[in-house]
Amino acid sequence: MSLASGPGPGWLLFSFGMGLVSGSKCPNNCLCQAQEVNCTAKQLTEYPLDIPLNTRRLFVNENRITSLPAMHLGLLSDLVYLDCQKNWIREVMDYTFIGVFKLIYLDLSSNNLTSISPLTFSVLSNLVHLNIANNPHLLSLHKFTFANTTSLRYLDLRNTGLQTLDSAALHHLPVLETLFLSGNPWKCNCSFLDFAIFLIVSHMDPSDDLNATCVEPTELTGWPITRVGNPLRYMCITHLDHKDYFFLLLIGFGIFAAGTVAAWLTGVCAVLYQNIRRKSSEEDEDEAGTRLEVSRRIFPTQTSSVQEFPQLI
Repeated sequence: MSLASGPGPGWLLFSFGMGLVSGSKCPNNCLCQAQEVNCTAKQLTEYPLDIPLNTRRLFVNENRITSLPAMHLGLLSDLVYLDCQKNWIREVMDYTFIGVFKLIYLDLSSNNLTSISPLTFSVLSNLVHLNIANNPHLLSLHKFTFANTTSLRYLDLRNTGLQTLDSAALHHLPVLETLFLSGNPWKCNCSFLDFAIFLIVSHMDPSDDLNATCVEPTELTGWPITRVGNPLRYMCITHLDHKDYFFLLLIGFGIFAAGTVAAWLTGVCAVLYQNIRRKSSEEDEDEAGTRLEVSRRIFPTQTSSVQEFPQLI
């Protein structure tokens, strides 16, 4: 079967074989020794392809790499340490790290990350250290982003664009010891309440506790996010603001108007009923009088006898 006929099994084996061959060399300008490849600050614009397959530690930091190719990265099945900090990586897709399931250390800090797929770290159950700090365009994280990283002990989320975080995002990290959350524009509104309460209940105190503060609303600006749970509970559950009072006033007016209309309709119906009943009574009386008059004309003697009977007694 020719290669032009499509990406069949032969083509996949050929590609894998080429990966084995190319993976036996060392990338240009990089230093390779003792299962470690160091490509730090080599002005790379792409992920280096000629990386030995037995590599355990890989440094590609301080370059201009924009993406991590899953196919080539997946060939490094023994990789345990990956440093990608200070690059131009914009996003990490589903199963980017599908082949590096032994990975323990991952540094994606100081990049241009705008999104992280919920399945990005899904195979990294051995991951212990994760750093995604200094990504100011990273505005949100899915609640299942860390669902399978149950071995994680160190998580750095400093200086990103995160404004809130789902309370379920950290539920799957039972052995987490170090957590950094400072430098983020936390909006401590009612949508932040669940996460704030989670921090209190779980006793998960960030290592930069006093520096992880709220930027909104005004009354909570500068408050540590670990201490806004009770104020938010008051503001969002027991406290009524101006909008709530306006809403209650509107409801009250609606109930009053509805009651007034209902009372008016009831009165109208009552009046109409009384009028109909009165007319019916008058008609019955007229009919009875007419019948009596007719009977008097037809039976005058009987009527006189009836009238004189009391006098005879």
